[in-house]
Amino acid sequence: MKLEKITKRHYEDACGTAHALDLVGERWALLVLRELLLGPRRFGDLKTSLPGISANVLTQRLEGLEASGVVRRRMLAPPASVQVYDLTDWGREVEPIILALGRWGARSPRQDVTMPLSAVSMILSFRAMFDPARAKDCDLSLRFHVGAETYTLRISDGQMSAERGADGEADAELTGPPAKICGATYGFEKLDALERAGAIEVRGDREAFRRFTGVFAFPEKAACGDPGR
Repeated sequence: MKLEKITKRHYEDACGTAHALDLVGERWALLVLRELLLGPRRFGDLKTSLPGISANVLTQRLEGLEASGVVRRRMLAPPASVQVYDLTDWGREVEPIILALGRWGARSPRQDVTMPLSAVSMILSFRAMFDPARAKDCDLSLRFHVGAETYTLRISDGQMSAERGADGEADAELTGPPAKICGATYGFEKLDALERAGAIEVRGDREAFRRFTGVFAFPEKAACGDPGR
């Protein structure tokens, strides 16, 4: 399938930025790539993580990204033997761009931090806001359970790594919606209040979670003037 048959818009501009937007600038495309940054996903998993997208539009975006060379389809090895979508090596190079875009967007005074998040968005948010200088003395692991999904995050030697799954031990485990976990982590909401309300469950070393909350640095909000003008 040729790219021209999938992409609805071309900027007719030789600039690399313009061409990048030809490839991934359609609505939902970058969010599809975001959801693939932590590993391959089935179509249904992508649809669940992007509740505002229709199945038809998701199909179109995956076809377009596949034709662009940033996404590929493959079959998982037995016993799973299901078709998944995965990023190509070139497609994975979009990660620092998405993280930088997330940090840039976080400077907006109009960002609503109470809106829903996907589990992948939560983990990528942690990676985007991670401050190595604040984590230089940290050596800990956290596990996050979001519905049927589990993610493990490790901090050591001033570096953060994240993966899907529950491999190895974790100092602390949190269960709950991503927006609430982020709220407790970043201090938007009080952890004790969330626990009393049954929104979050914490198991293991609570001190490890407290140390985890201290390794992030938020960019200052931009001086945008009156957003209503």
